[in-house]
Amino acid sequence: MPSDRLVVDIATEPLSVPDVLAAVADPGAGATCVFVGTVRDHGERGAVNGLTYEAWAELARERIAEHAHGAFERWTLRRIAVAHRTGDLSVGEASVVIAVSAAHRADAFEACRHLIERLKADVPIWKKEALATGEGHWVQGA
Repeated sequence: MPSDRLVVDIATEPLSVPDVLAAVADPGAGATCVFVGTVRDHGERGAVNGLTYEAWAELARERIAEHAHGAFERWTLRRIAVAHRTGDLSVGEASVVIAVSAAHRADAFEACRHLIERLKADVPIWKKEALATGEGHWVQGA
């Protein structure tokens, strides 16, 4: 595992897109792809005032690292950084930031997409929507 080329953070504080981008800066990179997931104002059950994220942080870090390792094996990548927020988030706040740097854009795009899809499917992070009706609703596939 190229641990010096991987940053994984499960954070209780607001995420910094510039910090995540800085973590993947590399002189051999000709492309950097970044994905920023934000809290939107609606869900399947109606208007949303915010989200609460909970994580099994230790296992979440391990699973993200496993998926990153797989990405390093599958594509020619320079660096990967993944940060996911926990706690209460308001509409518009970043909940996840993934950045991938590579020599070429195709690898960066494909790896970034792969990582967010694996994170949503396989990493122990859960979200609860705070609905405008006052109800809370847990949503599968955080």
